[in-house]
This record gives sequence, C-alpha cells and structure tokens, in this order.
Amino acid sequence: MSISLYDFSIPALTRGLTNLSALLDKAAAHAAAKKFDPLVLVQARLYPDMHPLVRQVQIACDTAKGAAARLAAVDVPKHEDVEATLDELKQRIAKTLDFLETVTADRLKGAEDRPIDIKFPNGAWKFTAVAYLTDFVLPNFYFHESMVYALLRKNGVELGKGDFLGAIQ
Repeated sequence: MSISLYDFSIPALTRGLTNLSALLDKAAAHAAAKKFDPLVLVQARLYPDMHPLVRQVQIACDTAKGAAARLAAVDVPKHEDVEATLDELKQRIAKTLDFLETVTADRLKGAEDRPIDIKFPNGAWKFTAVAYLTDFVLPNFYFHESMVYALLRKNGVELGKGDFLGAIQ
C-alpha cells in the first residue's frame, strides 16, 4: 500500500481545522457559563509580543488553504482578516474546510516533486511539494493550532489532549 501526498495533507489539515472549530465551541460555552464577553478570549495573548487568538486561527486557516492550493497548483483563495468574534472565526474555518473539500486525491497525484516557491516580504523559500508539506506546512499549522489550545487553557477553558486530537478513529 502506498501513501500519497494527499493522505498526509488534506485529511490532516481537515481534522485539525475541525478540532479547532470544536475548541472555539468550548470557548464560547465557557464564556457563556462564566458570564464574560467572549471577545476577551478572541484577543487573548500568551505574551504581549505574540499574536492574539484571532490571528492564530487566521494563520492556521491560511496555512491550510495555502497548502491545499499550492499542492494542487491552483490559486490560493483570499480571505480578508476581518474576523472579530468566535462565530466569525468559526465561519472562516468552515470556509477553509469547504475549500479543502475541493482538493481531491487525484489533484495531488504525482505532485510530490512539484516546485513550490513561497515569497515573504523579507525573502523567499523554495521547496518540493513533499518538503513544503513536511518542513513548513504541518509544523506551522500545528504550532498555530497549539497556540489556540494554549490560549484557551490559560483562560480557564476546560480542554484536554483529546480536544486537541479529536476523534482518533
């Protein structure tokens, strides 16, 4: 049995985003139960020079949709960074999940060595599709998903490792 680029990308990103949405549900329930404004959670930071929760979710979504698009050699969808509430963040996750559904296994077949160039304001990186996925996408995606988990735990939301991992089978 061979494992494809698709097998290591789209299902993992889909699962992570689905779990991220569930974390936001628990955050909303926590804020309602404790009777405080959930915007406190949306703007929460671990440290002043780190991004707030809202930006962590946006970056996780951007990483997932950017990866899916680049691996499939299609245009990366544009999402404006205007979310300000937990509901709006959940909508962004849903929009990203909808896009991931359009990237099929057939679309990624044979793309392992596809060149992927990422440009940043201060430089650029060149990858093969496999190196892009393993060296940048998955570590970056899980970093930002972990930050959301940490921010919510720091603010009293009752979460456990199972919430981060989601359903195993």
